[in-house]
Amino acid sequence: MSFDTRIGAYGVIVQENAVLLARWTGSGIPRWTLPGGGLEAGEDAPTAALREITEETGYTVELGRLLGVDSKFIPAERRLHGGKVPLHALRIIYAATVTGGDLAHELQGSTDQAKWIPLDEVSALDRVDLVDVGLDLYFAEPAATPAAVSQAVSSPEAVAQNGSPTRTGSETR
Repeated sequence: MSFDTRIGAYGVIVQENAVLLARWTGSGIPRWTLPGGGLEAGEDAPTAALREITEETGYTVELGRLLGVDSKFIPAERRLHGGKVPLHALRIIYAATVTGGDLAHELQGSTDQAKWIPLDEVSALDRVDLVDVGLDLYFAEPAATPAAVSQAVSSPEAVAQNGSPTRTGSETR
């Protein structure tokens, strides 16, 4: 089976009972997501996460522990821009802490706004599934197996059985 692959790196940044999110506009319908994005050629995941978080939020951060890797398979017919083959998205998720900078919005990028959202308001947001995956991993006991969590939610079998696991139809976030 032929398919496209996209690898992204993201940060879960929680401070004073709020999470830092970026509003992604890539689908044409703005949705909140974790700050982060795709790796550039030759770039490693931590470097990509640091770069993307700064680009999307204005903050510099320090990465903490690796929370997990979410593996998401999107059938060709569910891809946003009419893909001819399925997409396998690997999303590497880190805990992160703000170390400097000021909150700023990305200009001419894939996001248009960054904002601290109180944790108790996240469930009411129009958001991509990555937000829930990241927060679940962030608040999970360290002994939890991230691969098991991810596979239960995003495996091709789960998609075939239950439809897309995402709330948004997003293929890259």
